[in-house]
Amino acid sequence: SDTAVDCSDRRCYNCRGVGHFARNCTVMPRRRDATYLQTQLLIAPKEEAGIQLQVEEFDLMAAAADLDEIEEVNANCILMANL
Repeated sequence: SDTAVDCSDRRCYNCRGVGHFARNCTVMPRRRDATYLQTQLLIAPKEEAGIQLQVEEFDLMAAAADLDEIEEVNANCILMANL
């Protein structure tokens, strides 16, 4: 059976390229800019509430698996929320 998935319209959260997900990206991870932090700020409450994340959201959260990085992201999100 042919179960190939057309990913031509998928956008990578890592490199912002088209045709693949962040978990399959071969480009060096981009810096954690304001857009990334704002996205994390929007996704984190959904994850904490137990709401099932979309594939792209899950990939983005999985990319931040390093505990030190997560703590830094959380600190930045708190800072942004207080601005």
